[in-house]
Amino acid sequence: MQWETVIGLEVHVQLATKTKIFSGASTAFGAAPNTQACAIDLALPGTLPVANAEAFRFATMFGLAVNAEIGKRSVFERKNYFYPDLPKGYQTTQLAEPIVGPGHVDLELEGGRTKRVRIHHAHLEEDAGKSLHEDFAGMSGIDLNRAGTPLIEVVTEPDMRSAEEAVAFAKKLHSIVTSLEICDGEMSQGSMRFDVNISIRPRGSEVLGTRTETKNLNSFRFMEEAIELEVERQIDVLESGGKIVQETRLYNGDTKKARSMRSKEDSNDYRYFPCPDLLPVIIDDEYIEQVRQQMPELPEAKRARFVSDYGLSEYDAGQLTVDRATAEFFEKTATISGEAKLAANWVMADLSAFLNRTEQRIGQSTVTPELLAGLVVRIKDGTLSSKIAKQVFEAISNGEGDADTIIETKGLKQVSDTGAIEKLVDEVLANNAAQVEGYRAADESKRGKMIGFFVGQVMKASKGQANPQTLNEILLKKLNG
Repeated sequence: MQWETVIGLEVHVQLATKTKIFSGASTAFGAAPNTQACAIDLALPGTLPVANAEAFRFATMFGLAVNAEIGKRSVFERKNYFYPDLPKGYQTTQLAEPIVGPGHVDLELEGGRTKRVRIHHAHLEEDAGKSLHEDFAGMSGIDLNRAGTPLIEVVTEPDMRSAEEAVAFAKKLHSIVTSLEICDGEMSQGSMRFDVNISIRPRGSEVLGTRTETKNLNSFRFMEEAIELEVERQIDVLESGGKIVQETRLYNGDTKKARSMRSKEDSNDYRYFPCPDLLPVIIDDEYIEQVRQQMPELPEAKRARFVSDYGLSEYDAGQLTVDRATAEFFEKTATISGEAKLAANWVMADLSAFLNRTEQRIGQSTVTPELLAGLVVRIKDGTLSSKIAKQVFEAISNGEGDADTIIETKGLKQVSDTGAIEKLVDEVLANNAAQVEGYRAADESKRGKMIGFFVGQVMKASKGQANPQTLNEILLKKLNG
């Protein structure tokens, strides 16, 4: 390809504080519109903001997790612009002296590749409200519950070169903030939102092209689609002799289409100046070290522990530590069942498929770690074959009880009695004499495929309950005897 894609991200991470960044109003999601916006959030005359100490602790934790410099002096500015959901006419944010300075995140990509994405900085700021465009007969409604909710905005350097790398970074960031428990990671609720800056340039050039910004992407899939669509659009414009206009764009994940929103503003357009109502915030080395000691286990450390403690492969451990909820589900299942590898396989395969099918999040799964562990135990002790275990899992997921109850009710216990299996084998061989002769007359290289017929017949006769290992041993002994 003659073109190279250049991508930088601005990620809004909603901090999981109980109250807003400058007021005592609640940040709980789902309240009735305009019931959680107080006088301070609205900047009514005579009100003064007070910085939320927990927001600074969370931001410091994030900075330490991404190997960043921590700003011991951070200053709030006012970013002035008019929008209906910004009642103050300005957003209180950080510009010149943010809480988190330069850092980096290392990515593991397909094919064993690694990539370092530099973080320019991350700053604290307040969120705006929300405009509602439905059910208002051609007008817009404003919900100010979100106004004043604390955010950290993470700004990367333009280090990513594909949608794959951008999504990998976004997933890694999601894993970090949820593991730290500074953000719930619920993107459908706006807890993480991605603004993607995209430009293209001739391959080998060091000069950056004109960039566009696609705003407010709230899923990894939408991010990937939006990037690929915008890269294709920019290439088409340049190859047809046109020029890229610096602008803000929106992507609709339902229609798979993007549109121009407005020309892109520069910093000068916002007329930043220091907020006169908030003093600079000073933290010291003792505070930073105290925060470091209180930090939860990070994804990379957890992955290494899963490899060493549970004997998992690097790949499996990586999949299971993508987010905190999955890691906790696996670890609880493995601990109860005493069988980590089997637990890992079931979490990554059947449980994951069930959650996707039912649109459940793993933290709220109706198949609990206790229920899955009960199933794993019955596979481990030979009560269930892998095939029958899938039937039992289906019944568990339908709410029919735990594994033992379902096995008893449906009579699904695996048959491991050699005498009973031998009797079934004898009956199958007697009823299929021609196939037996064909097997014995065949070359060794062909027998492997032919034995599947006999296995299938015995399994059919046992209603799928014969122990596969015992069955194969008896079959081979009789056929080759």
